[in-house]
Amino acid sequence: MKRVVSATEARIRFGELIRRVVEEGEPVLVERGGKPYVVLLSVEEYERLKAAQKKETWRETVKEILRLGTRIKSRRKGEPLTPPEDIIRELREERDAQLPRLR
Repeated sequence: MKRVVSATEARIRFGELIRRVVEEGEPVLVERGGKPYVVLLSVEEYERLKAAQKKETWRETVKEILRLGTRIKSRRKGEPLTPPEDIIRELREERDAQLPRLR
């Protein structure tokens, strides 16, 4: 069970609280004006949460890519995508056609 303390108590007993967080692995919720304000966590717990957040971000990115792929396929109605080489060639041709005008 996490410990809950006031901001004043946290200020007065900060050293003791950080020791408990590290040794017992239990977070401390600090309230200000009776409302949750901050949480004291061990570095290990913080790193674990950050790693989990990155995993979720990665998973969400993959899901979004798959959703976009589905939307693109439905808009193209079965027509295959233009190969990247053709797009690059067309862009280069457009650029080369515009170069004489820039001189």
